[in-house]
Amino acid sequence: MSSDPIDTIRAIFNDTTAAHQRFSGYGFQGVVAAAAAIAGALAAGGKVIAFGNGGSASDAEHLVAELVGRFEGERRALAGIALTANSSVMTAIGNDYGYERVFTRQIEGLGARGDVAFGISTSGRSPNVEAALAAAKARGMVTIAMTGRDGGRMGADADIHLNVAENSTPRVQEVHRTIMHAMCTLVDRHIRAEPA
Repeated sequence: MSSDPIDTIRAIFNDTTAAHQRFSGYGFQGVVAAAAAIAGALAAGGKVIAFGNGGSASDAEHLVAELVGRFEGERRALAGIALTANSSVMTAIGNDYGYERVFTRQIEGLGARGDVAFGISTSGRSPNVEAALAAAKARGMVTIAMTGRDGGRMGADADIHLNVAENSTPRVQEVHRTIMHAMCTLVDRHIRAEPA
């Protein structure tokens, strides 16, 4: 890689553009399916429960902020919970049950049949995210896995798999953010079309 900072930035922009283009060749139907599942759950009085680790935790919180607040225009508040946002709950569960159960225990307490569990992992191999999606499926929730690389078992077991088949974590996260914004656009469209 060049030592010139402009060349470095140009290479990053070129790489993320290429990653987006690759996803556009295979991933749009999954985005449509995920948005429809989310909109359907919300229209039926359900909620979206999102979770992940590290950068994926902030993506989960970002998704929920777009739902509960607003995205691009005014509409009713939508029900969403980010399982990473309550440090007392996270640390209590981690201390008492182990980090592997920080999301599963919350799914058991907050999830209901018809809700959407939205698990995010850039590798598809985060044990606590995988376990929470399995617990959600057992409760009759719709499971959506947003992953990178090959998606791992987490992606294979989910009802809807949004896989960004890239090996670079930053590129995966960049495409994940675009996927979430595309989903929010479609969800808003569904919600605004609801009968008054």
